[in-house]
Amino acid sequence: MLSVIVPFYNEEGSIRETHTAIVEAVEPLGIPFEMVFVDDGSQDGTLYTATAIALEDTRVTVVGFRRNYGQTAAMVAGIEHARGQVLVTMDGDLQNDPRDIERLLASINDGYDIVVGWRYERQDKLLLRRIPSGIANWLIGKITGVRVHDSGCSLKAFRASLIRELPLYVEMHRYIPAMAYIAGSRITEIKVRHHARRFGTSKYGLSRVYKVLLDVVIVKMLTTFAERPLLWFSILATPLALVGTMAIANSIWRWAYVTGTLPVPVAGSGIIFLMAAFILVLSGVLGEFIFRLGDLREQDFARLTTRVSVGNHE
Repeated sequence: MLSVIVPFYNEEGSIRETHTAIVEAVEPLGIPFEMVFVDDGSQDGTLYTATAIALEDTRVTVVGFRRNYGQTAAMVAGIEHARGQVLVTMDGDLQNDPRDIERLLASINDGYDIVVGWRYERQDKLLLRRIPSGIANWLIGKITGVRVHDSGCSLKAFRASLIRELPLYVEMHRYIPAMAYIAGSRITEIKVRHHARRFGTSKYGLSRVYKVLLDVVIVKMLTTFAERPLLWFSILATPLALVGTMAIANSIWRWAYVTGTLPVPVAGSGIIFLMAAFILVLSGVLGEFIFRLGDLREQDFARLTTRVSVGNHE
């Protein structure tokens, strides 16, 4: 079964046409499907219209937020309510084209776990959308090592068993390929259509650039150091330890060979830096214990499951 997940925010003018376009694109494929419409706290009549559509078409499920939580939260809600084995996400402003769903599913059938849409001929403003997006995609690929031309494209297809295991929050939907890379998933991208906005106004702008930069740091930490927290904390502690050592060494040198008195502020600062480095290293050790304990519990659960299965089989 296929689930098409569409977040909406103040898209009263486009939601009916989006529904019609999805039906016209997916029905000819001859597969069972559903649509999950998520209203992200819209202030217009989006939720009312979505509810009316659901009453007319039983394949539509509507999820409504009391306030605006953002696109990632809306996608997570849609994923939780979806019943399909394959999930397709797309924007609700008709800039994504539902006719590309067939090609996404073809790649899934070829054995890929995630198929990412690439808005090859993007119909957005150059300065406000395309340039910031290009910079963000370059940074994401450079830092995470996952080379995707258009990680911000909402038109993607996933195996449900995979996407439900990924931690998604804040604006992390654009980093799904990088997060899936941790689990060794097979990822590909295809060129998809992109249309100019016909309804409403864009919800994004230059103000989101700094959020993207912060999220890149988080993803880098998760993709590189998730299984090695001690290494991550040791890297953070190294400059503090160097500064602290230099401060204390300078204080001892001045006390022994220059002034004959100990510069307390410098020596005290050195001790503080060294203690901070020590605390960071201990935090890394604690992280290692927590991670290893989680591995052991998963192994114990696997052994228990095996025993139960054998017992039931007998």
